[in-house]
Amino acid sequence: MFKKIVVPISGDAITKKELNKIAKLAKLDNAEVVLVYVSDPLAPFVYTESVNNSLVSEAAHKKACSEFAKKLCAKAQSQLGSSLNVKFMHIIHPNIADGILEAAKKSKADAIAMSSHKRTGISGLILRSEGCEVVLHSPIPVIILN
Repeated sequence: MFKKIVVPISGDAITKKELNKIAKLAKLDNAEVVLVYVSDPLAPFVYTESVNNSLVSEAAHKKACSEFAKKLCAKAQSQLGSSLNVKFMHIIHPNIADGILEAAKKSKADAIAMSSHKRTGISGLILRSEGCEVVLHSPIPVIILN
């Protein structure tokens, strides 16, 4: 059914249980999994984990994002297992949902599998999740995991 599945990852947005579901789906058709991390191109004024509160240069920000993305990818890849064909993309984009869609287009994916914040009620109307934005604008199927 699917030959290439884009899977956005972030520090807290996807769990081992969800990665297991993705692994099962990918194994059904021997699909390639493309892990995607989207970074904001603008450096924050301060990193919360830094010891000193100094300004962060653009180059230092990109390096930090790249290193963080590699760590997340390695963690997700180990949870997916070695039997899958897994690739990784680091996209720099100011909008996470648009970055995910850009990654899907660049990788020529047939589906996107992602988790959602599961916002409901008023907060769901006001603070739409990236999952909602991707579903609304994606030209390919989007699988929302929960």
